[in-house]
Amino acid sequence: MRPTNIVILNFFFVVYLVSGQGCAARKTQKSAFELPQSFENVLIAQSQKDDGFGPCEPTIAINPTNISNIAAGAILNRYYWSEDGGKTWQSQILDSPYGVFGDPVIVADALGNFYYAHLSDPEGKGWSSPKLLDRIVIQKSTDGGKTYSKGTYCGLRPPKDQDKQWLATDPKTHAVYCAWTEFDAYGSMDKEKDKSRILFSKSTDGGSTWTEARAINQFEGDCEDDDYTPEGAVPAVGPNGEVYVCWAWNNKLWFDRSLDGGLTWLNEDIVVAEQPGGWTFDIPGLTRCNGMPVLVCDLSEGPHRGTLYVNWTDQRNGANDTDVWIAKSSNGGKTWGKPKRVNDDGKGHHQFLTWLCVDQTTGYLYTVFYDRRAYNDKRTDVYLAVSRDGGTTFVNRKISTTPFDPSKLVFFGDYNHIAAHNGVVRPIWTQLSEGVLSVWTALIDLK
Repeated sequence: MRPTNIVILNFFFVVYLVSGQGCAARKTQKSAFELPQSFENVLIAQSQKDDGFGPCEPTIAINPTNISNIAAGAILNRYYWSEDGGKTWQSQILDSPYGVFGDPVIVADALGNFYYAHLSDPEGKGWSSPKLLDRIVIQKSTDGGKTYSKGTYCGLRPPKDQDKQWLATDPKTHAVYCAWTEFDAYGSMDKEKDKSRILFSKSTDGGSTWTEARAINQFEGDCEDDDYTPEGAVPAVGPNGEVYVCWAWNNKLWFDRSLDGGLTWLNEDIVVAEQPGGWTFDIPGLTRCNGMPVLVCDLSEGPHRGTLYVNWTDQRNGANDTDVWIAKSSNGGKTWGKPKRVNDDGKGHHQFLTWLCVDQTTGYLYTVFYDRRAYNDKRTDVYLAVSRDGGTTFVNRKISTTPFDPSKLVFFGDYNHIAAHNGVVRPIWTQLSEGVLSVWTALIDLK
């Protein structure tokens, strides 16, 4: 064969690779990763006769020093722990001299301690107590979630009410941060007299003491516990010790940051995204539903280290089409990208009560939410959405084994939760079946 013909054949061979197999290779590289079609569901707890509230509003955390050790909580005063990765659970009732009145939040620090934050009820009288919700209580476990300290508190500013807190821990300094909403008078309709605001406090001694609470948001709201009340404050920690907080108010999601451990904050809060219709809306079968934001920061050594993500739901596409959204920032929250829809179904179905976490060993994102894409009634599934490319794409998968049908006659809670570490992913959610509330997890291991 002549050299000229060899050159021509080589040319066509290269074209074949580029146009055929080369494109196939690129498609393979860009194609979505595969998730298992089903996951084992594990019952953590369920309500008993004359049980009162709950269990609902569940929270969960994985011990980063021992991923077989998982702690969980639910209202009003329940806590659970597992020593086998969530296959089996033990339970106990939480008590504190300051009372326990729901809104449970459990996080783990890098040392393997669990922190359980909740609302107060110092007189033990519930809604009839004049001191109800007078502070945020934080209790600590150093034995894997089996027992908790009597607790300390932040935000005691009588006669004001303290509500809807969340926690974050710094993996380097082990500082613990708390953000929440303060009401001059919870439920007041007097918009001129009574206001609400976002407060912040921190502990640098393992939760033993807390700094004096300070307001960090630019605009105060009302006290009606609705769209014009700033609520849903969630703190997060950046790779260089930055402290971030996001919340919902006035049909928008707001963001603030501190670069000195919470001493000073921005003079002007940053808008992450519009939230058409606000953070409160109706979902058939629920007494109430919210779309409050969840804020996380990637602290992994992956390509998206330092990226901030905000996850929420709203009804911008109509009252019969609630969707899950995510927005991200790669410059410390100075600017935010356009919101991206996480659920991948068609139009006209409800997805609601979302929560987001990041696996800090990989930077992968995991979102859990309720989903009605398969039905035209109130039947509800639980879905997981996973992103391995910094929130650019998500793979959706149903993780609950059977649908359930919530009722407005039974309080269902305001949130679910999810935790992930080193490929161990543990969502936690509430179900209602024949009047019985139950809390579940799924065994999801994606190493």
